[in-house]
Amino acid sequence: MKKSTRKKQASRKSESALIADQLHRAFYGDAWHGPAVLELLADVDAATAAAKPLADAHSIWELLLHVAVWDDAGLRRLKGKEWQPTGEANFPPAQGAAETTWRKAVADAKRTHDRLVKTVAALPAARLRDRVPGKPYDFAHMFHGIAQHELYHAGQIALLKKAALGARS
Repeated sequence: MKKSTRKKQASRKSESALIADQLHRAFYGDAWHGPAVLELLADVDAATAAAKPLADAHSIWELLLHVAVWDDAGLRRLKGKEWQPTGEANFPPAQGAAETTWRKAVADAKRTHDRLVKTVAALPAARLRDRVPGKPYDFAHMFHGIAQHELYHAGQIALLKKAALGARS
């Protein structure tokens, strides 16, 4: 496809669709910066996900649960709720280190993320300018922030993965 054709197609997308695309890329892949959350998790087993190779750092598993919390926070806030998770609601603890439990956590995070992307893609442009309940910013700002948040934690996951696998060598 020619560059000018791609540019025209992108310019026809709504702002909501463009934000939804960034959310999707941050989580699933084809992000500009490098590997996204699920690309990094593709070969991570439960033991690696639960490992804590760095002192005072969250595990990969805890980071995935945290990312899902914030995808859900975006959905809750869209429904008009003031939602600011703290403590274990913000960073839920991993529930053991069983492979089936890890795979369920990944599947649950995917479901929440998919619901967020689908919801954002369908938003009318005016809704993006509405203020987030209890916050001094609008939904467009928040959704861009959620994508940035996922990429930030993707970087942490990449480092934890290297540290955990290096510790086993």
